[in-house]
Amino acid sequence: MLEVGTKAPAFSLPDQNGDMHTLAEYLGRKVILYFYPKDNTPGCTKQACGFGELYPQFVQKGAVVIGVSKDSVKSHQNFAAKYELPFTLLSDPELTAIKAYDVWQEKKNYGKVTMGVVRTTYLINEAGVIAKAFGKVKAAENPPMMLDEI
Repeated sequence: MLEVGTKAPAFSLPDQNGDMHTLAEYLGRKVILYFYPKDNTPGCTKQACGFGELYPQFVQKGAVVIGVSKDSVKSHQNFAAKYELPFTLLSDPELTAIKAYDVWQEKKNYGKVTMGVVRTTYLINEAGVIAKAFGKVKAAENPPMMLDEI
């Protein structure tokens, strides 16, 4: 996980509509950047829907919510449509941002060790610096916790 106080790594990734997004375009706003393992899985769906429900309150506080996983643009498109997600989902199949933000790590599942995305959320301040970092977050608790943090 990246250290609080460090400059957030730049990225350029497509969203669920295929439009490119960079971190630089969000300078001047608080960014909730959350990394999650996979679209349409129970935990990830809970987390995304939680952010979706609270999204108007994040906007009210001047923050933007961005979810990142290695799923494809098409997968994100279907996921966002199915749950009516009002925020940006970025596709990172090459793991560029996922590795830059140090969330691609060893995971143990039923005794088997694999590499995967560890559910992590960063709060990036208006200057593009990591203000808070939360690793191994609980999916359902993450959205209200982040709302309290901003």
